[in-house]
Amino acid sequence: MQSTLEKVVMIKESFWQRLQEDALHVVTSEPLLASYAHACILNHRNFESALSFILSNKLADEVMPALAIRDVFMDAYEADPSIIASGIEDIKACYDRDPAVHSYLMVLIHFKGYQAIQVHRLAHHLWQRNRKDLALFIQSRNSQAFGVDIHPAATIGKGVMFDHATGIVVGETTVIEDNVSILQSVTLGGTGKVAGDRHPKIREGVMIGAGAKILGNIEVGQGSKVGAGSVVLDHVPPHVTVVGVPATVVGRPCCNKPCDTMEQNVLADDKP
Repeated sequence: MQSTLEKVVMIKESFWQRLQEDALHVVTSEPLLASYAHACILNHRNFESALSFILSNKLADEVMPALAIRDVFMDAYEADPSIIASGIEDIKACYDRDPAVHSYLMVLIHFKGYQAIQVHRLAHHLWQRNRKDLALFIQSRNSQAFGVDIHPAATIGKGVMFDHATGIVVGETTVIEDNVSILQSVTLGGTGKVAGDRHPKIREGVMIGAGAKILGNIEVGQGSKVGAGSVVLDHVPPHVTVVGVPATVVGRPCCNKPCDTMEQNVLADDKP
């Protein structure tokens, strides 16, 4: 029998091989992007190397060169392999849920929501190790580069998709569990100057529609859906659809994991 470690290695190798195949297709189909495909994928030995190269070049500025940032990424990947495992699951989530996605490579090099989550994983790693000044620098550059503002202390699981992503704000004590989909302009915020645990807890399988605001230390239950433009101020039970200002229960999602189907039309859901 294969050990867990051997299975993980096989998954990573298969995933990396697929990315290389995607890159080779770009080289032959669009010669103008050939050098870009080589720089981002084909010149690297593994996914960690490619991901750190892509993200560090996105974050670099006049103060912090890409090489220095890349070293920080690689140190984090070595210290915590789950960062890379989560990054792979995030790409697969985008590929499975977004009909506009036709390859893993497309997500990796073009989707700023995906890239912003991976940058946050580094900031969170640094925050947990009390390198808070550097974590805040990475957060700031993440916001400037991708238009996504995630506090380094926030916890984000794997298989998470930020679709379009522009304007997403995630507060310090937020928890986003595995397999969650969040669209643009969503705020997971507090309600004032209260300190301590003050931000939302988003449970597994949830989908949050564009422009929704979820405020305070409240829970959005497993498998629930928040309609676009809603303002959520109270706990949301599992497996319901909420919509409105303030949000109220209007039905039940048509599946157990709205994050997967990405069905935006709340009128299509089952009524209570």
